[in-house]
Amino acid sequence: MKQGFGFDRDVPRDGYAWWYLDAVSDDGERALTLIAFVGSVFSPYYAWARRWAGAAGADPNQHCAFNVGLYDLTADRHHGNVWTMTERGAAAVQRTAQHFQVGPSALQWQDNTLVATINEFAVPWPQRVKGSIRLTPSVDVSATDHSVAIDADGHHFWRPIAPTARVEVEFDHPGMQWTGHAYLDSNYGATPLETSFKKWQWSRGTLRDGSTAVRYDVTLKDGLKRQVARRYAESGAMSEMTPEPATPMAGTRWGIERACHSTAPSAPTVSATLESGPFYARSLIDTQWFNEPVAAVHESLSLTRFANPIVQGMLPFRMPRRSH
Repeated sequence: MKQGFGFDRDVPRDGYAWWYLDAVSDDGERALTLIAFVGSVFSPYYAWARRWAGAAGADPNQHCAFNVGLYDLTADRHHGNVWTMTERGAAAVQRTAQHFQVGPSALQWQDNTLVATINEFAVPWPQRVKGSIRLTPSVDVSATDHSVAIDADGHHFWRPIAPTARVEVEFDHPGMQWTGHAYLDSNYGATPLETSFKKWQWSRGTLRDGSTAVRYDVTLKDGLKRQVARRYAESGAMSEMTPEPATPMAGTRWGIERACHSTAPSAPTVSATLESGPFYARSLIDTQWFNEPVAAVHESLSLTRFANPIVQGMLPFRMPRRSH
C-alpha cells in the first residue's frame, strides 16, 4: 500500500475500524476467519461505555480485540470449531501503519504479505489457540486503494484490500496446516453500526477465472435498502455488477434471516453454518453467480437484535475482557 497498511488509522470516539480475513482450504475441509477490531462493534463493553459517555463519546482504543474462528468442515460442528474474541484496553494495544498488536496477538504487513501471529484462548471451552496465518494478495494492494460508502450518509465505509489472495495456515494449537483461497477487506465508520443500520447480508465468492465477487445488501435504520455489488479480477481490476434481488434461504436457529443472490432458477442453499448467535450468522453458501456454481462465504447481521439489552447481557459469555 502506498502509505502503509492503515493500522494506525485515526478512529473517532464512538467509531470503529476492523480488518477482516476469511479463507477456505483447497480441499474444502477447513475454513477460518480473523477480524481485528479497534472499537469492537459487537462488544457489549463498548456499547455500555458509549451509553455511559453520552455526548462525549467512548474511546474505541479501549475496546480492541482479535476475533479468530477456526472451522473443521468434516467434524461435528459443536466440537471441531474454535472461537476466540478477548477484548483488551489501550494499554495492551500497539498500532503503526503496518503493525497492529492486541495483547499477545498481532498483524504485520511485510513484503506484500499479511502475517497474523495468534496466541489466544478459546471460549467458552478453554483451549490455547496458537499459530500463524500468512495472506498474500494476487496484486499489490495499492491497486485496490479505494473505499466505498455502504450507507446513505457517508458514515460507514468498506475497503476491499485483497479480494483475491492465497493463504498459508499453520497452527500448533489446535494442530493444523493448510493452504487455500483467501479474502481481505476493511471497514471503518464514525458512528456505531446500530445507529445507521437495521440489518445486512454480505457475501463473497470466487469464480472460475479466479476473480472474486462481493455483495452488500443493507437495510438502513429508516428502512431504505442499499446495495453494493462488485467483481474484482486477479489483476485488481474492478467492475460493477447488476445487483439482482436476493433470494431467501433457511434462517438460523436464533431466527436470523439469511438471503443470497443467485442467477439460477434454483435457490441458494446453506452448506454449512459456521457461526450462529442471537444477532449474527456466518455461513457457507452454494449458489450460482454469472451462471456458474459458487461456494460463497456469507454473513447475516441484525443490528436491531444486537441493540437489545438482553442480547448484550448474553455476550460476555463469548467475548471476555482482560486488562492486558
